[in-house]
Amino acid sequence: MNERKIEMAGEHADEGPPRAEDPEAPGTSDFASADSQEDEERDSGLSPAMQIRDRIIGVLKTIYDPEIPVDIYELGLIYGVEVTDDGEAHITMTLTTPMCPVAETLPPEVEDKVRNVLGVTDVSLDLVWDPPWSVDMLSDAARLELNLM
Repeated sequence: MNERKIEMAGEHADEGPPRAEDPEAPGTSDFASADSQEDEERDSGLSPAMQIRDRIIGVLKTIYDPEIPVDIYELGLIYGVEVTDDGEAHITMTLTTPMCPVAETLPPEVEDKVRNVLGVTDVSLDLVWDPPWSVDMLSDAARLELNLM
């Protein structure tokens, strides 16, 4: 068989084809993305506290119960997200059961990730058992993911 060899000429010949830049790649400036995020939010008309709340919810949607392929927000484990004008965040959450295997690790993970949200100055978290969690608390997105619709 004849093998075709394509040679590239020019100053970028050794670099290969152009690739999309990965904003999560090491060395990418977080300042630029934070600035553009702040600009977008300023133009959104939401109060600073509501903007922070939206960012917190976005972060909560990245945290998963290891036994269920749905994030904790869509799973209905987050009962409340309140943010003061000073950036103090208060999270009210539950777990699927009091004996949940992640009872020791999930609340601290939530607290740590929320603490790192742009604009958050302090975090408090209440783990509650009333009302008890049930499948009725699943969002429609979670129901679809779990084939319950």
